[in-house]
Amino acid sequence: MIVVLLGAPGAGKGTQAAVLRERLGIPHVATGDLFRAAIRAATPVGLEAKAYMDAGELVPDGVTIRMLEDRLALPDAAAGAILDGFPRTAIQAEALDQFLEARGSRVDAALLIDVPADLLVERLSGRRVCQASGHPYHLELNPPRVTGVCDLDGSALVQRADDAPATVRARLAGTLGDLNDVVAHYRATGALRVVDGRQPIPAVSAGLLAVLDAGLRSMGLR
Repeated sequence: MIVVLLGAPGAGKGTQAAVLRERLGIPHVATGDLFRAAIRAATPVGLEAKAYMDAGELVPDGVTIRMLEDRLALPDAAAGAILDGFPRTAIQAEALDQFLEARGSRVDAALLIDVPADLLVERLSGRRVCQASGHPYHLELNPPRVTGVCDLDGSALVQRADDAPATVRARLAGTLGDLNDVVAHYRATGALRVVDGRQPIPAVSAGLLAVLDAGLRSMGLR
């Protein structure tokens, strides 16, 4: 079973990926982790990716696909995987389809955690970190016991430049177009399943599991 987890930054993909991994019994494969592991292990494809990254260039889709191929060949992925961070564009989605088809597989479900842009800005700009060690907080979701003070070391909490509202909006503007293209791709293939990401975390988890189960049943996979 291959599941693609989709959503903009701040949609809660990391949180929900952990829930899906536990319920489905398949690994969560995040592209960033994939790159770091391959580079750390100094695999041939990892060294190739590192050369592009060190040169300040984007890692080509073909290299990422080869990393994914190596990861899916590991024993823990024999029953499938939850992909997070790839595909990011429609071109990458098509490349993934071709790769999986060659293996006699396909994307069984593309799960979109749908959150309005204004709420994404609110979520991302609400993040704070402590000056001493970078311990993370959120003004609403994970507030400190004392406003503006880290629970663990007493240092002041600050907003990173990347989390300023104007910066968040600019970053989202650069990613939402590509996300919409990927969503359109999976809508066309029939794999897309959408859950309202404005709900509380447990409700989003329940919604993802419900639409995943319904989708797999409709394809005769459950």
